[in-house]
Amino acid sequence: MADYVWPKQGTASLLGKEIDRIDGVEKATGTAKYAYDITPPRTLHARMLGSPHAHAKITALDLSPAQKVPGVVAVSAMKEVGNEIRWQGDQIAVVAAETEGAAAEGLAAIKVEYEVLPHWVNDVDLAAAVAAKQTGKLTEDVQLEKEPGDDDDEDKFNDAEIERLLKASAVVVEGDYGIHSITHMCLEPHGSTCEWEGNKLVAHLSTQNVSGTGAQFADPLKITADEVTVHCDFIGGGFGSKFAADTWGVAAAKLAKETGRPVKLMLDRDQELKTAGCRPSGFLKARVGADKDGVVTVWDSHHWGTAGPTPGGVTQGVIPYVFDPKNRRRRMTPINTNTGPVRAWRAPNHPQACAMTQTAYDDIAAKLGIDSYDVFLRNLPSVSNGKADVYRAEMEIAAKLIGWKEKWHAHGRGDKQGSIVTGLGMAIHTWGGGGGNSTCLIKVHPDGGVETTLASQDLGTGNRTCIGMVVAETFGLPLEAVKVNIGNSKYPASGPSGGSTTIGGVCESNRRGSLDALDKLFALAAPKLGARPGELEAKNGRIQVVGKPDQSLSWKQACSLLGMNPLEVKGEYVRGTKDPKLGADSKLSNQQVGGVQMAEVAVDRETGVVKMKKFVAVQDIGLVVNRQTAAAQIYGSVIMGIAYALFEERIMDAQTGAFLNCEIASYKLPRLGDTGDIVVEFYEPESEYSRGVIGLGEPPVISPGAAISNAVANALGVRVPILPMTPQRVLSALGKGGRA
Repeated sequence: MADYVWPKQGTASLLGKEIDRIDGVEKATGTAKYAYDITPPRTLHARMLGSPHAHAKITALDLSPAQKVPGVVAVSAMKEVGNEIRWQGDQIAVVAAETEGAAAEGLAAIKVEYEVLPHWVNDVDLAAAVAAKQTGKLTEDVQLEKEPGDDDDEDKFNDAEIERLLKASAVVVEGDYGIHSITHMCLEPHGSTCEWEGNKLVAHLSTQNVSGTGAQFADPLKITADEVTVHCDFIGGGFGSKFAADTWGVAAAKLAKETGRPVKLMLDRDQELKTAGCRPSGFLKARVGADKDGVVTVWDSHHWGTAGPTPGGVTQGVIPYVFDPKNRRRRMTPINTNTGPVRAWRAPNHPQACAMTQTAYDDIAAKLGIDSYDVFLRNLPSVSNGKADVYRAEMEIAAKLIGWKEKWHAHGRGDKQGSIVTGLGMAIHTWGGGGGNSTCLIKVHPDGGVETTLASQDLGTGNRTCIGMVVAETFGLPLEAVKVNIGNSKYPASGPSGGSTTIGGVCESNRRGSLDALDKLFALAAPKLGARPGELEAKNGRIQVVGKPDQSLSWKQACSLLGMNPLEVKGEYVRGTKDPKLGADSKLSNQQVGGVQMAEVAVDRETGVVKMKKFVAVQDIGLVVNRQTAAAQIYGSVIMGIAYALFEERIMDAQTGAFLNCEIASYKLPRLGDTGDIVVEFYEPESEYSRGVIGLGEPPVISPGAAISNAVANALGVRVPILPMTPQRVLSALGKGGRA
């Protein structure tokens, strides 16, 4: 078995460098084919009818008028009479037609009658939700230094101890904080093009889960998973929402089977926002006690929010976020609403928890009149992930990059230029990550050709490029010498792209497989070079005795020793395994990172408009595979954070239950001029290289909400408690002295 390690630090030819994406030209020229672009001959275009009501029961459903519309080929019900509708946009029926226009006419012809039922979409007002019986079970978790006695009533003891601790605190902050639901806004909406080859289905699916969705098609179609091929070369965004075949994917496959023709069904934009997944909201009331230096001694909070029609919300386990004071009580109440269902959205629970709790830590600094930086620094000993030293070092780096020492001022005490005030804020975050399961097939051809094949996917993160870099680095070849085959479920299984686990998993399997293949090549080349296999290395396109390029074979000469057949070697990594051959105690990947982010904003006190001036993101990362794509992940995450901090929210109408801003024109996102200057820095002490590869997609999206909120509070001297901080909310906070 090969020694599964990375090259020694400073010796790699590709790893850690800025490498252009191998699929960049395809994407830039428009030749890259996404699921939306796959249109086989005779393709039918399908569209779905969504419910106009947030809560209703179907009392009548007549599809026959749609079947008479010219161009309509097939119509199918997705709900039955008597079914309950629980959110606006829930799917009723689907029409497949020769053109999109005919499909739209067919949908308009369908006759549906509803019994409209009472709806509830208010997730902000907990008291109103309780009165309307729209809440789930209250859960509570208490951690106190002082334990109750055997004869004590525990609840009464906890209440009394919390009150005692708060009374003994040098300062107490009582605050309301919150963050609204946002929906997924993938540039390429959810959907697929499905076609049958005899009794076998080929689904061109926009998915984060190439290996795992075949069975999701198979079961409702009454076929086996081996009769399904899921294909996805490129995907226009997923962010946690595209792990499933979904009802619309299965509907497309059924219509394709029924008609004997390919069927394309991609969600319309309003359906995408209503149905394809949202991030839960979170609203929190907190009482926080601290000593005179700002070190939190007691935390007491109750938070609530919605995950849509089923119970859920932000888990209480991440409250308060990252910090874990010795005395805390946290309670959580879910609210059920007639809104679209929840789906994972980058770093589930963490962005909301950070925005709801690290704002309270900043308010402690404001109340004490001390530097927020010092309050965060003094509370680092209580972080729950053991990364206090990492945060301390990252804070120093970030502070220098943003000019914290020179620019910081007490809350609301900065210089004014007319109605414009500026401020600084910061936040910290954590994420587990780790490598996901991955299997690949490394193939070395006798003519020197090299390819790797695995059923992974590239969400735009550069996964395809990084895989090629790992294989090329191992074989001592240029990147262009390696062909990377991904995006097909018939390839060796690899995990879904979620939890920032993809890069660790695929690097594990490809490094392992490549090293094993290289060992076999060394065994063939060694006799030709008069050396032992362990004395050889692959470098600069040659197999050579270590440090002796004159005693070598070219790569092609070495591969010709394979004879007639290519060398095929499986590389495999299994997360959590106890088998060292499959990754136990691996030195190739790792988990658990921390990051620090700082924001500088300018706020117009007359208009309420918040402008980003500068944003600094310092990220603990481990071994960097591709410096260019890694930095791009952080830039993208920061922009997503600016979006939910200042612009992005789902707006529901309480009277009708309608999702009011479910179109691109009204669902606000930042534009190029809204992001300010973004500075990205990796935290890379020498020890980081030996940690191995750690996923990066999610961690940097966590802190922006809290950091920007704290910067706005520093500028204004009052807290705008609810994200996004729209001009209306800023002006309301100013008018109310800090509470909107």
